[in-house]
Amino acid sequence: MSRIAYLLVATLCYFAFFVSFVYLVGFIAGLPQFPTHVDKGMQASVPVAIGVNLLLVSLFGVQHSIMARPGFKQGWTTIVPPALERGFYCLATAVVLAILFIFWHELPQSIWSVSSEVGRTILWALFALGVLTVFVSTWLISHFELFGLAQAWANFRNRPLPTPQFRTPFLYKLVRHPIYLGFFIALWATPDMSLGHLILATGMTLYLFVGSGFEERDLEGQFGTTYVEYQARVSKIIPGLGRKK
Repeated sequence: MSRIAYLLVATLCYFAFFVSFVYLVGFIAGLPQFPTHVDKGMQASVPVAIGVNLLLVSLFGVQHSIMARPGFKQGWTTIVPPALERGFYCLATAVVLAILFIFWHELPQSIWSVSSEVGRTILWALFALGVLTVFVSTWLISHFELFGLAQAWANFRNRPLPTPQFRTPFLYKLVRHPIYLGFFIALWATPDMSLGHLILATGMTLYLFVGSGFEERDLEGQFGTTYVEYQARVSKIIPGLGRKK
């Protein structure tokens, strides 16, 4: 019964994260149908709005980084079942994103606005490419393991997860972190950049580069010289930049 319960909980965590990811895409795009988005939220003075938004982005970065570290996982799995560790990580991410969506403060002051229809179409196409890059990249390694379903399914079948193998399929031959590349493109490819959008894009970009540093340290520990050689051969997030000497 516990194995069935774990699988159900992991599935619920997966769908909670999936809903938060879909909302994040609309949030960044500023879809008017959404109750809140990057240019629509709570109102306050400019200094207060900037401070709150920076705290919200920082909350996401701290949660996302700390819960992904091996030391935290080791302690966390003494409290929660190992089969649900990744699922709860995804659930925590969904909760933090929900907090960001609810308490985001609008800062509509324009930084740039592209009036050309051709220019706007190109930027929206780049935005879509960024989102697609994120989605495709999750499937290149192991989509269901990344979001905690594979662990719960293996536990349900009473089988251990296969030992992780180092692979570099498709986009991973272009950059070491194609998921981060996709987010980078989606965050900045907008025809209408407001102050609020600029804060979100800047804060998330800082997280992408800082968080990827912690992640690479873990991967070096896991795969050793194989990953070090990969770092020397392939760019980090931006193609052509970030090879490790």
